[in-house]
Amino acid sequence: MALSKEITRLDKSNVKLSLTIPRDEVRTKYNDLLNDYCKDIRLPGFRKGKVPREVLVRKLGNDLQDEILGRIIESALTEVFEEGNLGRKEKPIPYSNPTIEEKPKFDLDADLTLSFVYDVLPDVPIGRWKGLEVEVPDVRIEDEDIARELEELRERNAIVRDRNEGDAARKNDVVTVNYREIGENGETLPNSERQDFVFTLGTGYNIYQFDDEITGMKKGETREFVKTWPGDYPESSLAGQTKKLGVTLVSLKEKELPVLDDDFAQDVDEKYKTLEDLKNSIRERLDKNLELRMRETTISKLLEKIMGNTPVIIPESMISSELEGRWLNLARRFNIPVEELIKRMSKSGRTVEEIQDEWRPAAENALHSRLIVETLLEEQKIENSEEEEEKELETMAGEYGISLEEIKKYYEDEGMMERLGNIIRERKLYDLLLAENTIKKGNKTKYLEFATNNG
Repeated sequence: MALSKEITRLDKSNVKLSLTIPRDEVRTKYNDLLNDYCKDIRLPGFRKGKVPREVLVRKLGNDLQDEILGRIIESALTEVFEEGNLGRKEKPIPYSNPTIEEKPKFDLDADLTLSFVYDVLPDVPIGRWKGLEVEVPDVRIEDEDIARELEELRERNAIVRDRNEGDAARKNDVVTVNYREIGENGETLPNSERQDFVFTLGTGYNIYQFDDEITGMKKGETREFVKTWPGDYPESSLAGQTKKLGVTLVSLKEKELPVLDDDFAQDVDEKYKTLEDLKNSIRERLDKNLELRMRETTISKLLEKIMGNTPVIIPESMISSELEGRWLNLARRFNIPVEELIKRMSKSGRTVEEIQDEWRPAAENALHSRLIVETLLEEQKIENSEEEEEKELETMAGEYGISLEEIKKYYEDEGMMERLGNIIRERKLYDLLLAENTIKKGNKTKYLEFATNNG
């Protein structure tokens, strides 16, 4: 299509795209459409393909004009965005659909002028990113960390036995319960009932944290009680709420923990010959995990400093898409539809808008950081090679215990090779950030505290 275009920068990462289609082009497309209709349309009093053009124009009128405008707009946008060699910051971002400013006037005797507004990638004027200094906690794996991991292994390898009839539930017992929320008239509230829920008493690993209320219960016993949760309770649908609950203790078991010795180590995995072998393996795993978490923390702190040096106006469409993704991820985590998640969260008395306002700063920071990374990758011309991809796949194949050919075929079949390349490029950028800046050790911090706060 013969057309001319002009792109004008607006505020807040918006642009205006102005297109002009010559009248001869409009007239040609109009006649083509009219001819197509004349061939196929049936009207009373005329045979198929014999309807005069003037009758058809009179009959279809504005509908014909609307259809030709729609075809021209679609064709013009396709040509501009897919074939028009627009720059990266001139094309609409995926979350932004071009909006026509006003419906154009259809006139076969004049050029057709169209104007669209849409969001583009914002300008990211990278500020100082070298010679920065950040402080990270001084964390080391201690004997207490190894001991804690061993206790968790003992818990997982414990023998579970039924308690005696008539015994009362106590801390560390494994209990199976049925529970429900109870309404004002004693009815079970919708979607609140759960059968055969198993957890260890005293851990708080249940959504209502009713450990204390059911301690002392006996097998087969049912208790009803009223519970109030604080305003900062992690489960937002219960924060600040008061509810009546009914709990039935279905079964009651106790755990017998194994002795920490060489036999225990061999039971965990036959590759361990002694308890010391197991301890060394745990230390090696924790050291590796600490190294990865420390790297992530350091990079995050460096990016925060660069963000402070690099103001960016993020388009609203990008923020909306990020917030929508957070709803989807949270719903996936709870294995429920987004609509049900919103319904449950609204029970806390907060609207969707209020919840999104709480999420918004974190969403903006995530987008700000991502834009800086993408810009630095482009400016520093960081690329990856086929050899690097092959080496990455080879490492993963070793970790998963499969052949290089298997994992390579999987990545190719799933269309994940580009993603693999991006991972390699980002790692190389982060290596550069770490090399070009100063990292200082701060206060001594326990591993558990560090891992929890940076999880």
